[in-house]
Amino acid sequence: MKKVIIIGGGAAGFFTAINAKEKNPDLDITILEKGKEVLQKVKISGGGRCNVTHACFDPKELTKFYPRGEKELLGPFHQFMTGDTFEWFDNKGVPLKIESDNRVFPEANTSQAIIDCFTSAVDKLGIKVLKNHGVNSVSHHKNKWIVNTKAKQFEADFLVVAAGSSKKVWDLCKTLDHSIVPPVPSLFTFNIKDKRIIDLGGISVPNAEVKLVGTNLENNGPLLITHWGLSGPAILKLSAFGARILAEKNYQYNVLVNWLGQDFDAVLDELSQLKKQQAKKQVNLKSPFTDIPRRLWERLVVASDIKTNQNWGDLSNKLLNNLADQLTKGLFNANGRTTFKEEFVTAGGVNLKEINFKRFESKLHENLFFVGEVLNIDAVTGGFNFQNAWTGGFICATTIANQ
Repeated sequence: MKKVIIIGGGAAGFFTAINAKEKNPDLDITILEKGKEVLQKVKISGGGRCNVTHACFDPKELTKFYPRGEKELLGPFHQFMTGDTFEWFDNKGVPLKIESDNRVFPEANTSQAIIDCFTSAVDKLGIKVLKNHGVNSVSHHKNKWIVNTKAKQFEADFLVVAAGSSKKVWDLCKTLDHSIVPPVPSLFTFNIKDKRIIDLGGISVPNAEVKLVGTNLENNGPLLITHWGLSGPAILKLSAFGARILAEKNYQYNVLVNWLGQDFDAVLDELSQLKKQQAKKQVNLKSPFTDIPRRLWERLVVASDIKTNQNWGDLSNKLLNNLADQLTKGLFNANGRTTFKEEFVTAGGVNLKEINFKRFESKLHENLFFVGEVLNIDAVTGGFNFQNAWTGGFICATTIANQ
């Protein structure tokens, strides 16, 4: 009987174990988890509801959500994709639902549905799950993998590393001659102290454009003001794609915000029309743009050097230009970052050049596999990191089961 050891009791580890055992019941599979509990990230994902995947059903489109891993995941996504994830969970009695923003959750609306699905499957299949079994060393001897924990030594024919973003595990990978791309945070909000947005926490605009000054990085989408600065999908995606650049800048950088997502000339033309049409109305009393909430509008008016009681008809061309600038080219200085909720994601991990993505197997050692966030693959928020875990786990499991 061939033995499989899986390091890591998270989403990728469980998915690999279940699929491998279902495809080849003769495998002896053990999951080693360093903590007291398994599937902890699954539990807290999506605010406790588990954002299982994202409703994007085209492999090429799906890869665009991965700042690191885009090229490497294209082939794998042709083998196991979002639709396969739906079918897999449905067959296990856990139907999924698509929400308005295309995020996908269990219909039961709780991450416990996914946890119960996994734990009951490993019980039924006879997969051993050993908690409090952190791995201290790994070596290769006579075609066998020797895995040492504090409690015991294990021997296996196949070794799967599925331990997520773990410095200790990355150090273990180095002992196996794999190189590690140094980790930096990804998915974070921008810390900005600026009088234009102070005390406006909770205010959002639906389609802003944000640009990182001095780079070609830009993004658009909903933008949220928080008590520490700027967040929302537009910012989080920018932080993911700019993770390495922002780390190099030590999180001191400038951001251009276009609150309306329209170009300067179009907005200036609209403001000029307002000057004619609403000449006797006070500028700061009401936002003429439905996307800009009143309190934010008042701040942008003040920042444009327009007096609080000034009428539209009294605005000079310079003041109109100032206002168009604030609306479409607002410059904000960011200093630092704040982790986005509990969705802590890092850019970094096992170098992708050292992995055969047809099998998720090491190019350096036969029968050594890597799945999930232990690899230098990460994605924006919305279920994409889990889809990487499901796809890698399925392909790895199929490879092991067929050998």
